[in-house]
Amino acid sequence: MTSRTQPATTAIEPELKRIALAIVVGAIMTVLDTTIVNVAINKLAHDFQTPLSTIQWTLTGYTLALSMSIPLTAWTIRRFGAKTMWITALVLFIGGSALCGASWSVLSLIIFRVLQGFGGGLLMPVGQTMLATAAGPQRMGRMMTVISVPAMLAPVLGPVLGGAILDTLSWRWLFLINLPVGAVALLLAVRLLPRDPDREAGDRIDITGLALLSPGLAALVYGLSQAGNDNLRLLAGTATGLLLLAVFTIRAIRMAGGNTRPLVDVTTFRHRAFTTSVAALFTYSAAVFGLLVVLPIYFQTVQGRSPAATGLLLAPFGLGAMLTMPMAGRMTDRSGPRGVTLAGLLIMMLGTVPFTQLQADTSTTVLTASLFTIGLGHGMIAPPLMAAAFQGLNRSEMPSATTTANILARVGTSVGTAALAVILQIYLRAGLHRSTTLTDAAKTRTPHALSVLTDAFAHTLWWTFGIAAIALVPTVLIPPRPTIRPTET
Repeated sequence: MTSRTQPATTAIEPELKRIALAIVVGAIMTVLDTTIVNVAINKLAHDFQTPLSTIQWTLTGYTLALSMSIPLTAWTIRRFGAKTMWITALVLFIGGSALCGASWSVLSLIIFRVLQGFGGGLLMPVGQTMLATAAGPQRMGRMMTVISVPAMLAPVLGPVLGGAILDTLSWRWLFLINLPVGAVALLLAVRLLPRDPDREAGDRIDITGLALLSPGLAALVYGLSQAGNDNLRLLAGTATGLLLLAVFTIRAIRMAGGNTRPLVDVTTFRHRAFTTSVAALFTYSAAVFGLLVVLPIYFQTVQGRSPAATGLLLAPFGLGAMLTMPMAGRMTDRSGPRGVTLAGLLIMMLGTVPFTQLQADTSTTVLTASLFTIGLGHGMIAPPLMAAAFQGLNRSEMPSATTTANILARVGTSVGTAALAVILQIYLRAGLHRSTTLTDAAKTRTPHALSVLTDAFAHTLWWTFGIAAIALVPTVLIPPRPTIRPTET
């Protein structure tokens, strides 16, 4: 007899809530560290008596380490277990934070930031894998909302917290603040995360794949970080990175179905839901994070805001996202990710329009209202796209899929940041004297200089609008949520 059975429960059990709590507390540190140091660059350069071109490596080194460690996620989970790798990554990150706080030179700070970034790069994909595996497809939207909380908070808390610390304490506390939070995260991980299942002791790491993928990502991120600074390094790094990634991809395709498992299983791209969702995530990440890099420059140069004030101006973005995230998770579980993501993209684009009309004296009300609107849309985009990426995947495919999605989101962020920096530089050079820098033009504050600056920022942010519009294409192609079939009884 054929009958329709009740679908699996969509309630969030206490055990799943405990897992989510442990993961969020650990992940929030690493995401904050991608933004909290941004406001301290001038302070660090002054204290270490070193040029900005050198101190920038405290940011670039961290990003490179993040990119290089992500490809290891899938193999380490299979080989050692998710809980074991979560705790190991926490220890690396906390240890790196303590060493950063104790740095005695700029070189030691850069080295310790690399160690910190290596641990941080493992945390987010390992956490996503644990949540995706524990939640199952019926609750994927809400669980991806949970793991997105740290990413939502970073644009709000990072600059604000960094500015507050620099106003009252030593820069060392930018890193030492991670220690008490890390201790709590370790305790929660030990007590709340489920034990690891049997491990694949015979699963060997793909050394050749690692030698292609991690350096390829590092070279690509490094090349993009040189945008607007050194065209030769930009071309060399980007070309080298793309070549290594292309060789890795071809090799991984040939290895599919063989005895040796590739470091990242590129066959997950055969799933339409995965391919379209990560394409949308890549493109949208380029748009929104490029926006979040350009706007602070406008606030500080054109409007003369302090780092702390700039952080407060960015806060409405995160507040808007926190309002829509819980709703987006529930709607995704109920009706699928495509409609929620489309609505979020349209709201985000609507909020971007006022920034394409920037003036030197654009009111704070307009700025904050626009950022709040962008945040409302942002909260409706990331969780559904991550949920869609796991739609239809087998449990065994989730670690590799998580790794791939995180890599593309990270590269998308770098691409957007670099692209908008280059575009802004082009507009500035077209309107300013060749020897006049952005800072010089902002200091003179002549009508001509302010007009050139505001036009350059406005035109650059039209590109943000256009990149976000491109993300609509793969979003429309995301398949609807699969229906639950009747079962035989």
